Amino acid sequence: MLFIRSLLFNIIFYVLTTIWCLGIIWTLVMPRQVGVAAVRTYMRILAFFERVVIGLHYEVKGLEHLPKDGAVLIGAKHQSMWETMKLHLMFHDPAIVLKHELLYIPIWGWYAAKSKMIPVKRGKRGAAIKSLVAGAQQMKAMGREIVIFPQGTRVAPGVYAPYKVGISMLYEALGVPLVPMALNSGVFWGRHSFIKRPGTITIEFLPPIPPGLSKETALFELEARLEAASDRLVTAVGGPATLNPTAAGHAAPSR
Repeated sequence: MLFIRSLLFNIIFYVLTTIWCLGIIWTLVMPRQVGVAAVRTYMRILAFFERVVIGLHYEVKGLEHLPKDGAVLIGAKHQSMWETMKLHLMFHDPAIVLKHELLYIPIWGWYAAKSKMIPVKRGKRGAAIKSLVAGAQQMKAMGREIVIFPQGTRVAPGVYAPYKVGISMLYEALGVPLVPMALNSGVFWGRHSFIKRPGTITIEFLPPIPPGLSKETALFELEARLEAASDRLVTAVGGPATLNPTAAGHAAPSR
């Protein structure tokens, strides 16, 4: 039954995505918010099929930790493609940090460019950081939520990957609260996994790291809080805990 449900959902997912991408091409010549609304509608429809076909639900905790208005930096755990399809349902107008190469994907990349995400060219570290900060400064001026995955890629539950310095550079440059976003999506919707499992995915926003700390302290605090909270959510639904090989003996840097 799990295989049949997953098969049916995957068919619906790819058919719906193809139809939607082709059907809203006209939004590319409209104001940006028209396209954002169309994408948000697609995500709501997809969430409906997740519930009905797979039996996959989600809950969001800690919304009180998000500012009521103004820009904020979100450091989000990234275990699955699933959370990337829920960001527009949780935030007013998220600006997501993504690899510049994704803009070259036919049609999808056009929408990402139109939505004004924050593309980063990988290569020389200094140039990449400079473009990251410049793009985020523009999004801050628009009052948008800036979402970055601090490990730089999807990381399966139970697997450790170091946090990259990009988010600490943004924290220092932007001077806005940094809100960790923990989750357990990878237990239900694995990376490159055909099988989608029923249950309830939990997304939890943690208390913000206030601006003004050193970037080293902020990065340490983010990793410690985010890994602990995500492990708690993952193990609560039967997933594996993460063994952090660098945690032992490491003290927080001075503030």
